Amino acid sequence: MKPKIDDVARLAGVSPTTVSRVLNDRGYISNETREKVQDAMTKLNYFPNDIARSLFTKRSNLLGIIMPTTSNPFFGELTFHLESICASLGYKVLLCNSLNQKDKEKKYLDMLMRNQVDGIIVGTHNLGILNYQKQNLAVVSIDRYLSKTIPVVSSDNYAGGKLATELLIGKGCEHIVLIDGVKEIEKSYLRREAYTDALVKVGKKPIIYEIPEVFNVQSQQVIIEKIFSEHPEADGVFATNDIFAASYITAAKRHGKKIPEDIKVVGYDGTETVRTVLPDLTTIRQPIELIAKEAINILLKEIEGEFTDLPYETKLPITLIEGSTT
Repeated sequence: MKPKIDDVARLAGVSPTTVSRVLNDRGYISNETREKVQDAMTKLNYFPNDIARSLFTKRSNLLGIIMPTTSNPFFGELTFHLESICASLGYKVLLCNSLNQKDKEKKYLDMLMRNQVDGIIVGTHNLGILNYQKQNLAVVSIDRYLSKTIPVVSSDNYAGGKLATELLIGKGCEHIVLIDGVKEIEKSYLRREAYTDALVKVGKKPIIYEIPEVFNVQSQQVIIEKIFSEHPEADGVFATNDIFAASYITAAKRHGKKIPEDIKVVGYDGTETVRTVLPDLTTIRQPIELIAKEAINILLKEIEGEFTDLPYETKLPITLIEGSTT
């Protein structure tokens, strides 16, 4: 038989109410009594029932995280930091990979609500998920506007796009191609906007290619091959994530192009994974751990009922890491 709270109370020589107060950290408990209860729990191998505790505290100590896919280095590293911070604060995480499918994201959202999570961090890019706009639901978005009342945390995407493009211009590139995802992703779209503004400013023509299925390798390869056939004159590439940059560099070598002599390449994200595999890649590094910390900090304030004085948008600084691809 699994030990019960009455068994702990009996062994510790206290009342079940006292054990409950120790478990929920409610009211004054002397150190001596607390140690007796904890010793009894250890001897009996007793673990408190989190569901029962949540009924008492009105908190589940569960947080939901919805990401497109943790197989992507950026979202994988972001999720790692989110989970690590949550664990250090005593929260458990329900992780959902939506694969950017709207129906799947809706099902995950319903599941999280049924499990009475205390809050949700969203990094997916589907529009029109109306449930996110429910009042008094603690939600923080990463890199995307969900509604006028949900805080969003991101890196300075416009500054990053500008920095990448101006670097290529400064290196003497005349025909700079942008490889991007779908433009409906609002915050990331600022990278494209900055690229366009920087080129127009110096009288150069933007050349933009979209990869519709951003996590599909074959989709990336099809678009990249179009770039080589339609713009053989390209001498500079700004890829709005490092995976696109890596795919382009692989294809360039297959086409007999030298990096950076023939084509200079800049990526975006600067994750540890890609930096390990491609240490020479010039990239715009996002402060991924800081993004995670800020998102959780805001979410915890929402959980405590602070909705009115929170910043609607938190924009964090980016860093240029210049490697040998430029």
